[in-house]
Amino acid sequence: MHQGAMKNLVEEYFHRGDIILDGSNPWDIQILDDRFYQKVIMQGTLGFGEAYMDGWWDVQSLDEMIFRFLRFNPEQNLKLSHQQMWHWLQSCLLNLQSKSRALIVGEKHYDIGNELFKRMLDKRMTYSCGYWKEANNLDAAQEAKLELICKKIGLAPGMKVLDIGCGWGSFAKYAAEKYNVEVVGITISKKQLELAQVLCKGLPITLRLQDYRDINEPFDRIVSVGQMEHVGYKNYPTYFDVILKCLKDDGIFLLHTIGNNYSVRNVDPWLEKYIFPNGMLPSIKQLASAFEKKFVMEDWHNFGNDYDKTLMAWYVNFHSSWNEIKTDYDEKFYRMWKYYLLTCAGAFRARSIQLWQIVLTKKGILGGYHRPHTFFSP
Repeated sequence: MHQGAMKNLVEEYFHRGDIILDGSNPWDIQILDDRFYQKVIMQGTLGFGEAYMDGWWDVQSLDEMIFRFLRFNPEQNLKLSHQQMWHWLQSCLLNLQSKSRALIVGEKHYDIGNELFKRMLDKRMTYSCGYWKEANNLDAAQEAKLELICKKIGLAPGMKVLDIGCGWGSFAKYAAEKYNVEVVGITISKKQLELAQVLCKGLPITLRLQDYRDINEPFDRIVSVGQMEHVGYKNYPTYFDVILKCLKDDGIFLLHTIGNNYSVRNVDPWLEKYIFPNGMLPSIKQLASAFEKKFVMEDWHNFGNDYDKTLMAWYVNFHSSWNEIKTDYDEKFYRMWKYYLLTCAGAFRARSIQLWQIVLTKKGILGGYHRPHTFFSP
């Protein structure tokens, strides 16, 4: 296909989403290198993201461009590139989230530098969606989310809680301080663990570098906040078996996860390569099939639009502190991280992906489960 034909094809494709190449709107893409057209046609979304990292195109409002792009729902019209087809085939044939591969995302994403995350996140370093119902800033939204979780699982003094994917210990610290509970937190990131141990020092909190499949002890409550995205569909049955084994009969499990509107077996190839290796967003069908006959679903809460606000707040923090941390990175990293934060914000805004909090029990709560209506007020 010659250059003119490739350009016309790409122009037509974006035009369906009201995006004009070299147009004047904030969401219109500005082409800075004609190699852009062939890369997008040959490599799909992977090539699109890499071309941005290389500076072959730019846009004033990246998040709004992605929002418009996804509302048009291009997945129904875009054929898989060779790279995407290979990644899909790998996800079918291999267990990309096996125990032997579990530490990869920790090393390639969570271990890239605590200083970056300190400046990007809220004061508690909570790397998951905030709850903005009554909040007007990131710190308040994250504390509201932590309080919401504590109330949803009915925390009470003396309980023992498992936090799967504890990050830098924000939930563990909040729960231990506010509710006088004992917390065991596990992570697959060495740098997260190091800082979390400092932040949680002096509290009844035990933190471990451990895979969820190796847990074998009883808990009154279990939470998983932003970790399910790394589990992979082949491991969902095993994941819920672990929860079933470790949760006491009268216990409550809360799963906080990004969710997909339909079932897939892999994540976007650009995100997989540069941000979350071996990641995968679960669907309702995949999760429900995995915990069927194991748990009673008490509550399923979707507040995906709040992730748009959270990601935009993270981007503002990242951008404003770039001069303080850029000696540890380079300009290509800046464009990569900006692309990650703003494209994800646009995807949540378009409602292409969701944020779910799911409450599960073993036998069902007699008299019914009641979602708490009194939330944290900053």
